Amino acid sequence: MATLRTNWLLSILLLNLPSCFVSAGTLASSSRLDCYFPCTEESCDTNIHCDWDPRLDTRNPTNYSLHWSPSIIKGSETSKTNSSGIIDREHFANHGKLCIWVEATSQQDSVKSHEGCFNLTHIMKPPPPKIKLMRQMAIEIEWDSFCNELQDSVGSCDYRYRIEGDQVWIQEEGIFVHSHEIGSPLPCRIYELQVRCACKMGLKSDWSTIHRIRSAEMKPFGKPDIWWDYGISPARSNYTLTLKNLAKSQTCSVQGYEASLLYNNGTVVHTNLSGLLCSDLLCYLNASFKDVRLLNVSAFNAHGATEPSPLLMPISGEEKDEQILNLTMNEANLTVSWNQPSQHTDNLKEYVVQFKQAGCPPGKGFGWVKVLKNQTTAFLKGHFEKYTAFKVSLYSVSDSLEVHHLSSAIGYSLEGTPPSVQFFEVVSITPTQVTLFWKPAPLSEQNGMIRYYQIGLDKQNVDNVSASTQHENGTFQLKHLTPGQEYKVWIRAVTGAGPGGNYTVTFKTMPDGNYVLRVTLLAVIFLVVISIFFSLCCYFGINKVCPMATCFWEKVPDPSNSHIFKQKKHQMNESFDWICISFHEKHPNISMLEIVETLTPQPRDFIPSAEKKSNPDGLIKPLLEDGCSHMDAQDDQIEDATKQSANTGPRHGRKEYSKIVDSDEEKDKDDCLNSADDEVTSGYERHFMPTASEIMQV
Repeated sequence: MATLRTNWLLSILLLNLPSCFVSAGTLASSSRLDCYFPCTEESCDTNIHCDWDPRLDTRNPTNYSLHWSPSIIKGSETSKTNSSGIIDREHFANHGKLCIWVEATSQQDSVKSHEGCFNLTHIMKPPPPKIKLMRQMAIEIEWDSFCNELQDSVGSCDYRYRIEGDQVWIQEEGIFVHSHEIGSPLPCRIYELQVRCACKMGLKSDWSTIHRIRSAEMKPFGKPDIWWDYGISPARSNYTLTLKNLAKSQTCSVQGYEASLLYNNGTVVHTNLSGLLCSDLLCYLNASFKDVRLLNVSAFNAHGATEPSPLLMPISGEEKDEQILNLTMNEANLTVSWNQPSQHTDNLKEYVVQFKQAGCPPGKGFGWVKVLKNQTTAFLKGHFEKYTAFKVSLYSVSDSLEVHHLSSAIGYSLEGTPPSVQFFEVVSITPTQVTLFWKPAPLSEQNGMIRYYQIGLDKQNVDNVSASTQHENGTFQLKHLTPGQEYKVWIRAVTGAGPGGNYTVTFKTMPDGNYVLRVTLLAVIFLVVISIFFSLCCYFGINKVCPMATCFWEKVPDPSNSHIFKQKKHQMNESFDWICISFHEKHPNISMLEIVETLTPQPRDFIPSAEKKSNPDGLIKPLLEDGCSHMDAQDDQIEDATKQSANTGPRHGRKEYSKIVDSDEEKDKDDCLNSADDEVTSGYERHFMPTASEIMQV
């Protein structure tokens, strides 16, 4: 192998000269041309290897060829990969300069790059150095180059490192020693390292393969980031303690967590949080913190513990939104912004923004970030599933660690149409209105932010009812309904993606109670008026008070139907003596019975002689007094007398009665009982009492 030795600086200058294609037609250009003799740990290749970066145009296939001058044998080498080529040793001299260029050819055009001229003694490229690792508190590495094996002195080296998972390298260049140390590495982290070197008269080698080393374990640094998982409902009193897992961020530096609990009575208890359940990012503890006022949580390992993180117990109560949160959410990121609050700013320490996935148990679907007090925007990363509700809340923390809830909002990475409401019924019914009650679907199943509810009657009269909250029940009154009519009412929720399914119920309004009351009242009034009317008729006499009453009594009552005569008949069958008869009429108090003369004069011979002497005027004196009567006729004669009396009604010329004689009043007046000169008879007697001739016939 021929060793090439010339000026090192000149070789570096020639190597870095860019050689670019001149764009012509549809051809693109390459950006860089590097040519060198590649070396291994034992020797270097005598053929020149060249690399370039082509810009391929897929619409116009391009062929690349490598050209050089001067040359022992004039010619070119067609590229097999379109990005690299090899010039064989037999095609060029072993010293001096060599100019190299690349030509690109397509069907439309041919383009030649600028020439790059190289000193053949300065393009030797050594292999990467060999790294020796030393694991100490500070990471230190050593390496060996192969310049001595290549019969050349050692040049400068470049060094770079990064923590595993990072994308950016931390690099140092121009190191003339073969070792390097990383000061103050993070404990229990994996570091990735690479080195490249150049010999004094050649090019820099490629980067060595990536070497990995774990930093030493030490006392955990920092403070645990702890917070409460408040869940979805603000009324909860059992909160879940959560903390961001330091073991994930610091790998092996955390063995566990401990806490000191300050109770309301001043007692302090130290405990190991052995019941923590941890994932890659979060740890949470389902435990009761009854009567605990303050917690101080620390992370520890065999070398010590971190500073404690204090956290006050939250105060249970209803959340009040004092700020408006602006949410911007997709499936991977959440951005929250707000205005500076007017309260709780005097001793404000920081803000806490948290999110909680609806339907998740404590410690799951949860995350938070703490920002400085002068910030009004927070950025959170997570897995925000589509059609899933996330409750985002903003809290302020004072210097005294007091926590105040400022605002909450529901957000979705993508909304869908909502399901039907969970429950819908009519809770009260009146003749003209009803009260409706419904329960929305659980927040975890709503698929989107419910803007409002639509309530309709038989596909008509649709009302939009705002949804003040996403998880509370709702009520609504339907007014101006018709009494006693059957209706169908439906309800559906509406999100930004559209309306959901209908939930329909049937109901019937009550009859109008006022109408029934009015009808009943009118009927009662009518009956009372009729009763008063007939009472007046009976009291004052039908003919005087009620001239039209004759239409109700077309026929005059027949005296033969009187109970008095029927009882009289039975008494006459028993004896012709004076018999005291007990009358069973409703009001049978008849104190006097008068026998009046008929309208037509009767012959005096018709009157018995005994009576002629006692009554020469032909008048019959009272026969009945105080319920006793004296009869001298047989039963069949009495019946004839009553029939004859019935034939003397109004149709036979007899006048109707016009006055009812009060028996009690006549009984009180003794002169009326014994007076024989009273020639005026009552209407009742004319109609119902037998005449003197009828009695004489008996």
